[in-house]
Amino acid sequence: MNTITSVQNERIKNVLKLAAKSKERKEQNLFVVEGARELSLAKAGGYALDSVFVCTELFAASDYPNVLANVEQERIFEVSPAAFQKMAYREHSDGITALVRPKSNALDDLVLSENPFIIVLESVEKPGNLGAVLRTADAAKADAVIVCDPLADVYNPNTIRSSIGCVFTVQVAATNSQAALNFLKNRKIRTFAAELEASVWYHETDFTRPSAIVMGTEADGLTAFWLENADARIKIPMRGKIDSLNVSVSTAVLTFEAMRQRGF
Repeated sequence: MNTITSVQNERIKNVLKLAAKSKERKEQNLFVVEGARELSLAKAGGYALDSVFVCTELFAASDYPNVLANVEQERIFEVSPAAFQKMAYREHSDGITALVRPKSNALDDLVLSENPFIIVLESVEKPGNLGAVLRTADAAKADAVIVCDPLADVYNPNTIRSSIGCVFTVQVAATNSQAALNFLKNRKIRTFAAELEASVWYHETDFTRPSAIVMGTEADGLTAFWLENADARIKIPMRGKIDSLNVSVSTAVLTFEAMRQRGF
């Protein structure tokens, strides 16, 4: 096992670059995963580990003692507490961080059930919202999340953190809106655009057949492309003074109505 004690070590600096910049993640074909739970889910999901950084003083009390099983020793680096705190991006870290190879996020890689339910996000901006939607998708066992024209990186550390690792348990595709629409239409999956001005209530909508809900941003909602091309527009009742919910909350409301109709 290699040892790193200096906060100026080049590997530590590289972790910081990868955590901060989407461009670096794309160029190096690597992203950062911090936390034993998240790393365990990445391994179980078939993601390849490039290197692992462990601070023994923090990692000893981990609930995931097997997270390093089958990892080659030359890929594991023992890191001093000072060096680990330098690269840690969250409080109360459990002492393990890894650089991981991304998987392909292509539409053609998605494997769908006979009666799929899919969540489509258009131009999601905040990694925290994307992560929260991935948690909902995992909890409901949705077939996939399709991210159209994304402004948030699927492998942003904040996406991984807010998803508590569900980015590794849910099928995710990143593409443009036209390709997503073609994909859904070719598979005869009905699309339901969530819109405040829609005339149909979400709970009066039939989600029992192959379905996809299409969600926009809180600020602007969906673009005209989806409003014009979706099979139907649906809305959630708003009884208070505020006329919108966080996109992750709206997604959860619609998703679990679909699961209710399908008998969970």
